[in-house]
Amino acid sequence: MAKHGYEGGRLNLPFVGICTFGKYPYVEDWDNIDADAAILGAPFDFGAQWRSGARMGPRGIREASTLFSFGHAGAYDFEDDITYLDPAKVRIVDIGDADIVHTDTMKSHANIEFGVRKILQSGALPVVLGGDHSVNIPCINAFDDQDPIHVVQIDAHLDFVDERHGVRYGHGNPMRRAAEKPYVTGLSQIGIRNVSSTAKDGYDAARAMGSDIQSVRHVRRMGTEAMLARIPAGVRYYLTIDIDAFDPSIAPGTGTPSHGGFQYYEVLELIDGLARRGDIVGIDLVEVAPDYDQTGGTSILAAQLLMNTLGRVLHHRKR
Repeated sequence: MAKHGYEGGRLNLPFVGICTFGKYPYVEDWDNIDADAAILGAPFDFGAQWRSGARMGPRGIREASTLFSFGHAGAYDFEDDITYLDPAKVRIVDIGDADIVHTDTMKSHANIEFGVRKILQSGALPVVLGGDHSVNIPCINAFDDQDPIHVVQIDAHLDFVDERHGVRYGHGNPMRRAAEKPYVTGLSQIGIRNVSSTAKDGYDAARAMGSDIQSVRHVRRMGTEAMLARIPAGVRYYLTIDIDAFDPSIAPGTGTPSHGGFQYYEVLELIDGLARRGDIVGIDLVEVAPDYDQTGGTSILAAQLLMNTLGRVLHHRKR
């Protein structure tokens, strides 16, 4: 029988101990990040246009992630016959949260950007827990000294507003800000649906600036492989996931739920294919607002998706 660590030491059940993401080690010194992937919390929700609460997303996701703390043996997937996140092969750390200064968007965003830059300087994969979707803006900013990236957005909303009443850095603006970057080669915007916060001129601008926009129904009609074929192959991807890409029946804990969304495996299979197609070099998962879901299911969904995403990204990198 394979040894897996349960024979000695602590059992370390999910509800025991300090709550980091996946119970991975906490690294306080951001100048000494030695890992394959590093988790950064971005508990900022001043960019929300309706319901706030995503500032509690990082805590909710971390708490839920303890259910999937595979420290002893990794995560064996019998369908794939692969052990993901094998602690003998993969090192993940949690570096805590960026400092958030209440009412100060620019300072808070600068602190998030600083954290992502530190992760990139260490050579680790940055994984950011939002927070509202505006936290993607400083995340993308941090890649300005890196090789070019193609942004893959999984979301209910286009988030391509340029400016309204002087607001350029809210949660309706991040994909417009990303498209403006010279090192962002294009965008794949997947899951977009229903009445949107972005008007028609925003859709026109997105397409003109290099975006491919596909709804949930588009993806279901064409299938996962056809959707993947629309995304440039062999390039570096930045993956941004808004939890409202999922149907509210499984993800009610968010500020702007939108019916008609994805189910779990639809998104995981898309991400798995993306990790095989190119190199995912940055990830954020945003808009989890735990207080709108008293079952905790939305946070569990976010944690499970991130754990499985990390497993697949790191596995396909090391093959």
